[in-house]
Formats: sequence, structure tokens, C-alpha cells
Amino acid sequence: MDLRNVAIIAHVDHGKTTLVDELLKQSGTYRENQAVAERAMDSNDLERERGITILAKATSVEWRGTRINIVDTPGHADFGGEVERILSMVDGVVLLVDAAEGPMPQTKFVTSKALALGLRPIVVLNKVDKPDAEPDRALDEVFDLFAGLDADDDQLDFPTLYASGRSGWADDELDGPRKDLSALFEMIVRHVPKPRQAAKSDQPFQMLATTLGADPFIGRLLTGRIEAGAVKAGDTIKALSREGERIEQFRVSKVLAFRGLQQQPIDEGVAGDIVSLAGMAKATVADTLCDPSIDIPLPAQPIDPPTISVTFGINDSPLAGRDGKKVQSRVIRERLMKEAETNVAIRVTDTPGGEAFDVAGRGELQMGVLIENMRREGFELSISRPRVLLREEGGQTLEPVEEVTIDLDDEFAGAVIEKLTGPRRGEMTEMRQDGGKTRIVALVPSRGLIGYHGEFLTDTRGTGVLNRVFHSWAPHKGPIPGRRQGVLISMENGAAVAFALWNLEDRGRMFVSPQEAVYEGMIIGEHSRDNDLEVNPLKGKKLTNIRAAGSDEAVRLTPPVKMSLEQAIAYIDDDELVEVTPNAVRLRKRFLDPHERKRAARAAS
Repeated sequence: MDLRNVAIIAHVDHGKTTLVDELLKQSGTYRENQAVAERAMDSNDLERERGITILAKATSVEWRGTRINIVDTPGHADFGGEVERILSMVDGVVLLVDAAEGPMPQTKFVTSKALALGLRPIVVLNKVDKPDAEPDRALDEVFDLFAGLDADDDQLDFPTLYASGRSGWADDELDGPRKDLSALFEMIVRHVPKPRQAAKSDQPFQMLATTLGADPFIGRLLTGRIEAGAVKAGDTIKALSREGERIEQFRVSKVLAFRGLQQQPIDEGVAGDIVSLAGMAKATVADTLCDPSIDIPLPAQPIDPPTISVTFGINDSPLAGRDGKKVQSRVIRERLMKEAETNVAIRVTDTPGGEAFDVAGRGELQMGVLIENMRREGFELSISRPRVLLREEGGQTLEPVEEVTIDLDDEFAGAVIEKLTGPRRGEMTEMRQDGGKTRIVALVPSRGLIGYHGEFLTDTRGTGVLNRVFHSWAPHKGPIPGRRQGVLISMENGAAVAFALWNLEDRGRMFVSPQEAVYEGMIIGEHSRDNDLEVNPLKGKKLTNIRAAGSDEAVRLTPPVKMSLEQAIAYIDDDELVEVTPNAVRLRKRFLDPHERKRAARAAS
């Protein structure tokens, strides 16, 4: 059977996963009456809730005698570690661009990786049926983007389709019949080359492991494209590291291939096909699985280095152990090591004392997703403020700089530019105004963006869109001021009292509700001034036997500010932690005792 391997790449929310749904439906992968969830490829809960793809996943469809392996990739740069490796597994890419928004920062990030690998894209202008779609402008912008990314003549001569993934059609012309996706299927079969590996079917077996998964019944699964030869269940093969050292020799217990949304055991995997192998104990991503006679590993993509790190510690607050079952440092370490195995963009190191672990990754979103997954599994953690990782080169300190692209209404542009180029040390590189909308492109140090997203949404009244992607390492830009406000710290343990919170309202905004458990050293609100203030949220009303008219009116409280996990992590200062349990996100000081806090502050200054 003819084979094609293709990846679908796009910016967040441009409709990749919805398009794959339609491809599966129209290729006859589903039975007529099969119940299928919307966005079937986003299989984990967090992906469904946030509407984003976090893990790259493969599927395969059959179209008139050709098997097409399709890989759905994440759009967020935080999960870019996935994207780079996936692209080395395919022979072509379908680049999906929203006809209204045009190419966006993450489109640029993923496309640059694809062009560098020499892949020839098929450009699909999606959502052309939206009222604000401008397909011609979007197409010009895609061409400019390719030219700016040094695409060669072959890559610049890309075929274009007009489509609506949600309505399930794609056509060569904008005013085509709009019936189905057969134009896209035909374009993939015609434009994407057959795997060049297919010619090496008589050579010894070789395969580069691209993603690592786990199955509760068969254990570790390594997925990749077979570069040469064939493999059957029962074959003995070995694993080589990137440097060519032998890691282990093992017997293949199962060969699985993607058939629709399921992975099914097959008799034999052949050169060019994308398969998963089971049976190994140690081999991991970027290792070469091969015949015992081979000693030279396949070249593997280098992985972009992590840019931020967060400390994961045990929860040692007075409320520890009430919500979660997994509270020991040993259990937390095991879980983080398991994550680092499957997610190559994450690095875990032990800290002195062994109670906490430094986790380095690509961005706040990636960290937020890991913490959210762990709290749902029953873990209790204390999380530090994210720190940006610095580099020393030639006697100079370098820090990561990100390219930020912002789309907002004209009236908010001034405030946003002032914040990015002022205290956050950014440099504006481009500004375009069109029909009441402004697009700003700036280079901003990663340090300046920690915690900025919430402030940005406030400044643009929730209407602005901010996208960021790693740009380069640049000389350190000097100090960046942190949070301006101080916090209100509880000086007592117990349940917060409505009367006390009401009396504290003129001191600042509250983070807790009446009857919520608080403890000494916990942050219960934001002070209206720039210093920290210790307060008593348990102070009830003193009762006397004298009653005056109006003295017993009901206490009316302003609703407290409730922060999401990412907001809390971005909000805290260096001497504070976020306490994360399955049912709560609390803010606290690193040292709960006020005397210890003063000692630590003196030592720091």
C-alpha cells in the first residue's frame, strides 16, 4: 500500500484538531453510528478544558488505496519540544492559517522548523467562511513569512487550498463547490513525497524514537518512523544513545500502528511507516532502535534549552495532608522523573536537602499544565516563583528574550507600549494600525513577561491577544521591578471571620472568603500600599449589652479575588510560595513565623 506521512502545523486555535476530526469522518474511519467526541484528538482533560493541544498525537486514514499517517502537533511554543521531533518523522506538512488572523507568532515558530528540515508545505487558508476573513491578505502574509524565513524556490512555490474545517470542506478555488475535503486528500497524495525510507526495506532495521508513551498493560511505548528494514514482534533489537553507546538489548513484545484513533497490533512494521514498539526498559526519546549489527546511531534533532525554572517542594503548611494523598518528597520526585522521561523539554534536578526539586522548562504554560496534572492526581506541592535561567558566554551574562506579538484596539496601545518598553525593558520592532486595530511586535526579556499576562488583560479590558515565542539569547538588561503592592498576612490560625474581613477591606483586596481556613504566614489579601502588613482575620465583634440603632446591620463584603494556578504563580514574590492541593490554591510566605521572616530579610539585604 502507498504511504504518506504528514504533520498538521498551525498557531493555537487556528483549527488543526477540528480539521483532523473531519478528515477522520470523511475517510470512513468512523462507523456510521459511532459516537465520537468533538476534537477527538485532544484526548486528555486539560486539553479539552483549555481548548489547546498539549501532546502531539498521530492517527491514520485510508484514501483510495493510500494510507496517510497524520500527526496533530501542539501550537504553543511551550510545547515546542514536541513539535521539533515530530517534524523529523514526516515527509510533508499542512500549514493551516486562519484567513482572518493571518500567520501568527507560533505559525512562524513551527514553520521555521519545518522549512529548515527541507519540508515543502501545503498552505490551507482555514475559516474562509468567517465574516472578517481576508484570504488574499492572509496568503500574501504567508508568502512574506516564507521569504523572511529563507525558504527555497521549491518551498515558495507552495500549493494553496481554501477551507472551512468546521464545515468539512476544502477547495482549490475560493468559490469552489464547498462539498467535502477530497481536494485536501488529493493534494496530500500528490504533493507529499512517498517516504524515501521505503526504498531501504531490504536493509537492517533502524528507527529513531520520537515520542515516548506508556500503556497500563504493555508498559513503555516508543513511537517513531522506521528508517530502514522491517520489524516484527519477537525480534531482538538494541537501543543506542545519541552518542552511539549501547543502552540495552531487548525483545520486541508488540508492534503497534495507528489505525484511525486506535493503535492496533500489526504483524510487521515496514520502512517508512510510523509505528510504536513495546518491550524496552530503558530506551527513551532520541535513541536509535536498531538491528544488533548496527553501531552508528541516527542523527537526532537537538532540543531547544529550557528558559525558566520553578522549585517544586513538599507542602509544609499547617493545612498539609488534608486534601491530597501524595505528600512525601519521594513520591513527588518519582512523578517528576517520570515526567522528565516522556517530556524531553523538561529537566529535573535535586536541591540540597532533598525536600525540593528544580524543574526547568520552556515556559509558564508548560509548568502550569504539569502542576495542574499533578494536583489532579492527588499531589500536594509548594511552588516557588519562576526564575529565568541565565547563561555565561565570553564573560557576559545572557538572558532569554522572547518575541511578543500583540493584537489590540487602538485605544489601549499607549498603555501597553509604555509598560513593555519601560519597566519591562522591551524593544518595539514593529507597529501596524488597520481599521481600529493595532498589532505591536516587541522583543522583551523573559523576566519581564513573568506575571505580565494578567496585567495585560486588565489594561486591554480583556480584549487584547498576546502571543510569545522564544527569540534569542541577549545580554542581561539589568533589574526589572517586581510587584508594586505589598500583601496582607494572617497572624492567626483558624477560620476567617466575616466581621474581621469587612474591617480589613479598606486596607486592600481580599483573597479569602468568610469561614475559609487560614494560618499564620498565609497571604490573605493585597495591601493598598507597597509594604507587607500582618493582620488578624479572626477578630470577631465584641458583644456588649448595649444596643444602638443600626449597630447590627448585616456585614456586606466585596467578593474576594480568586486566582487561577498560573495567576498565583506569576503573582508571588521571591520570598513567597504557592501551596497547591487537589482542592485549593493558597498563597503563603516562605517562612511562616514572623521572626524567621525578619531574619531572612536581614540576611538577604
